[in-house]
Amino acid sequence: MEFQHEPVLFNEVIEYLHIRPDGIYVDGTLGGAGHSHEIATRLTEGGRLIGVDQDKDAIAAAAARLTAFHDRVTIVKSNYENIPEILAGMGIESVDGILLDLGVSSFQLDNPERGFSYNRDEPLDMRMDQEGAVSARNILNEWPEKELFRIIRDYGEEKFAGKIAANIVKAREEKPLETTGELAAIIRRSIPAKMQVKGGNPCKRTFQAVRIACNRELDVLEDSIDRLIGVLAPGGRLAIITFHSLEDRIVKNAFRRNESPCTCPPEFPVCVCGKVSRGKQITRKAVLPGREELERNKRSASAKLRVFEKA
Repeated sequence: MEFQHEPVLFNEVIEYLHIRPDGIYVDGTLGGAGHSHEIATRLTEGGRLIGVDQDKDAIAAAAARLTAFHDRVTIVKSNYENIPEILAGMGIESVDGILLDLGVSSFQLDNPERGFSYNRDEPLDMRMDQEGAVSARNILNEWPEKELFRIIRDYGEEKFAGKIAANIVKAREEKPLETTGELAAIIRRSIPAKMQVKGGNPCKRTFQAVRIACNRELDVLEDSIDRLIGVLAPGGRLAIITFHSLEDRIVKNAFRRNESPCTCPPEFPVCVCGKVSRGKQITRKAVLPGREELERNKRSASAKLRVFEKA
């Protein structure tokens, strides 16, 4: 398959990053280079773009698309959690902007080899990094029932997590789960028919939960934001696009904490904790796709953009 992914909130991201022609920028979720191509276009010979992605297919597609900018683009196969170490290895102390687009790409969703889709019968995988040690198959066949319940409840916000987890364990006792179709069938059996009528596909929440667990998505995000702000130059911006409430909550809380870190009781006349603001939130409310984008790209419907600027 050809790697295709329409970047969401494209104009908004480019506007908020305030790209300087001679600046240094990092796209921590490079994908098909939708945002990065425009960033690279705006850079002069003195500017630099570092593209990071853990998906080898994305790396190959992005490298091909960015060939014309080889003099100002460096591509690294890694997880965005490693950006500070990547920059240190390149001798770069700080950057002017970092972008994270946390969505699953259209290529990943539509490629039958990747196992992200609940609309087809595919091998259970769901790894963003095809070389990762833990796949969806490992999780569903090896994790204890209480852990399956926890991730489906917490990461999928699924009301019927207990029933789904129990039925997964029951099914795997007969034979290992191998395909997304088998998982989808278990989910449908576990949720009352009347509850499947509303709220979209009943498999969405559990598939999201397994994918998040497989790729450590929330843990990586939680652990990375403070460190990414740390490698921004003064005035540099961190822009993050999320696609569900769990991600957005982490970003919102982290940005607030970095803007107002003081832990002193409200009745204290002056701050004594010594914690200093690291910058400000540029977007007080999440930026959402406009009507035109929603009509053109239905997968943008849940996208939210938040931006933080380093002091």
